[in-house]
Amino acid sequence: MSDVSFTTTPQAHFPPAGTGFAAQPTVQRVYPALAAKLADEFTGLDLFGRVAAIRSLVSGRIVFTTSFGLEAQALAHAIFSQGLAIDVATLDTGRLFPETYDVWARTEHRYRVRISVFTPESNSVERLVAKQGVDGFRSSVAARLECCSVRKVAPLARILDGSVAWVTGMRAGQSADRAELSPASFDKHRQLIKANPLFDWTREQALEFVKTQRVPYNALHDRGFLSIGCAPCTRAVETGETERSGRWWWETAGKKECGLHAAQSGVTREDLTQV
Repeated sequence: MSDVSFTTTPQAHFPPAGTGFAAQPTVQRVYPALAAKLADEFTGLDLFGRVAAIRSLVSGRIVFTTSFGLEAQALAHAIFSQGLAIDVATLDTGRLFPETYDVWARTEHRYRVRISVFTPESNSVERLVAKQGVDGFRSSVAARLECCSVRKVAPLARILDGSVAWVTGMRAGQSADRAELSPASFDKHRQLIKANPLFDWTREQALEFVKTQRVPYNALHDRGFLSIGCAPCTRAVETGETERSGRWWWETAGKKECGLHAAQSGVTREDLTQV
C-alpha cells in the first residue's frame, strides 16, 4: 500500500462557476493518486471495510447514489450500519416501479434514515413528453438517451455538485461494457473520485449478503428482474440472457447504459506516470 498522505481541502479543488477545470492542477494530480490508493486499500477488505476506507481516506463530501437494486442495498447496509458520513441519494425519474418505492420506504424504516431524492426538472420533462410523446423513447436509441438525459443525467449532476467522491454499486460482471471496471478511478468529466466497492463481486455474492444481513430488497428480483430501472424500460431476464438484457430490451445494438456512467474517464495506477 502507498504511504502517501492526503490532507488537501476538497473545496479548494473546485473552480468558480464558468472558469473550467483546466486551472485546477491540484485536482488532476492528487485525485488520481488517491483513487489508486483506494484501489490498493480495497484488497483484502470486506464490503464494510471498503466503504469505511473510502470515508477514512477521502476528505470532503462523499455521495452514494442508490437505485435500490440488489447491489445498492448491500452498499446502503454497509454505510448505514456503520453510521458513516456518506450522503445517500436517489434519482426519482417519475417512472419507477411500485416495488422500488416499496423497498425505498422499507429501507428508510429499517435504518431510521431519510434518503435524499432528486427529481427531473419539471419544465424539461414537459418539453420532452411534448416532443416525444409519453413513451416516445422507444422510437430510437437517440430518443431513449434523450429521455435518460432529462430524467437521470441532469438530476445526477445536482446530486454530485460539490462532492469529492461518488460511490456506485457497479460490478464488473454486470456486462461486457463493465468488464474492465476499476475499484476506484478519477472521473475526469466530473472531476471527482469514483469508487466501486463491489467491482469484483458476483451477483450471487450480493444476493447472499442481503439475505444474510436481512437487508430489504426489491421484490422484483425474485421475479427475474436482475437489473431494475424505470418501469417502461425494464423487463424480467430470460434463461441464458445476460444480467442487463432486460434493460431497454427493444434495442438490438449498442451499450445497455443510460449515460450516468458512460461519460466516465477513469485514471488508474498505470496512468499516474502521465499525470
